[in-house]
Amino acid sequence: MEMKKRLTLELRNKKPGEVKELVLDNCRSDDGKIVGLSSDFENLEFLSMININLLSVSNLPKLNKLRKLELSDNRISGGLEVLAERTPNLTHLNLSGNKIKDINTLEPLKKLPNLHSLDLFNCEVTMLINYRESVFTLLPQLTYLDGYDADDQEAPDSDPEADGDALEDEYENGEEGEGEEEEDADEEDDLDEEVIDDEEDEDDDLEGEEEEDGVDDEEEDEEEDGEDDEEDEADDDLPRGEKRKRNLEDEGEEDPEDEEDDEDD
Repeated sequence: MEMKKRLTLELRNKKPGEVKELVLDNCRSDDGKIVGLSSDFENLEFLSMININLLSVSNLPKLNKLRKLELSDNRISGGLEVLAERTPNLTHLNLSGNKIKDINTLEPLKKLPNLHSLDLFNCEVTMLINYRESVFTLLPQLTYLDGYDADDQEAPDSDPEADGDALEDEYENGEEGEGEEEEDADEEDDLDEEVIDDEEDEDDDLEGEEEEDGVDDEEEDEEEDGEDDEEDEADDDLPRGEKRKRNLEDEGEEDPEDEEDDEDD
């Protein structure tokens, strides 16, 4: 696929100024040169042009915000001064698998003050004696060369700046999570208080019913006692003979006078 057509597909109806990452790997360059890419990609931060048979970066437009440039597996042998002029804020440059043969070819990279990672795997320059020491001396701003620092310590797998962003996101998510946990705890406390209130209300209702039952029993007892007292008062008001007769009737006994009359008969 030609580079211009690939660019159109990668844009996906976006404006060039909205694109921050652009991958053009394995497409066909025009006579070994960059085509279709312009300074309209003013916010581009990552550009990958791996294996596009590139011979030169002379047609690279001005990209002030570009930080990472992937140019591996091409046929670039020089002309790196263009990078210093048009990508002044570059931090990562991958030239692995190109035709870089000597240290002096890298000298224009001295003008990239923010460049701290350079890859030259499978370039002839890596076969030179004291290759690593020479490159670190030429480019003192470098931290990593071919994935290792000057003390042969391996570079981290991810970008420290990206890790910083990830930590910031994690911190924000942690705060949200804590906020949600606090909200859940508050909701549980509210539910517990509601349950306790409901139980107290039930206990109050039961106590109220028991008190009402006790009052009703007392009223019934008082009514019965009142009836007994009324009967006793009524008996006291009767003449003594009638009172005795009534008592006998209550006890189911016969009057002695009636028994004497029966004997006389």
